[in-house]
Amino acid sequence: MRQQKKEETALFYTGWALIAIVCFLGILYQLFPIPFSKLLLPCLVQRTLGIYCPGCGGTRAVAAFLRGDFLTSFICHPLVLYTAATGGWFLFSQTIERISRHRLRIGMKYRDGYVWAALIIVIGNFIIKNLLLILWHIDLLKNFTLYL
Repeated sequence: MRQQKKEETALFYTGWALIAIVCFLGILYQLFPIPFSKLLLPCLVQRTLGIYCPGCGGTRAVAAFLRGDFLTSFICHPLVLYTAATGGWFLFSQTIERISRHRLRIGMKYRDGYVWAALIIVIGNFIIKNLLLILWHIDLLKNFTLYL
């Protein structure tokens, strides 16, 4: 029980630190717009094997999510929405519980099942995108450009 509390505390502070970093980078981007898509390296798996790697589409999904285009984000990589939903609820519920000094016990608890669900999403995304690409020549990521 005590170990779980330590893990939840570490996740709580790490989550808020990541949000602060993303906000800081967003402010920097607004002040100094650069062609972010030009800085990205091409996927080596896709370039050499002609198939998508398990992470392909992740950056496009984050960009679409930040624009509020949740359908495009889901199509590019569903893990982004899953992470935003579970991580967002975790941070929100833990924050409410901590502000109330644990009188409101609504804080989401860490479970290994959340990590296993994320792994299943990544594997499913990898299989579906590559089956569509190889069998039916449907390239889901081809029409989604990066607007950052």
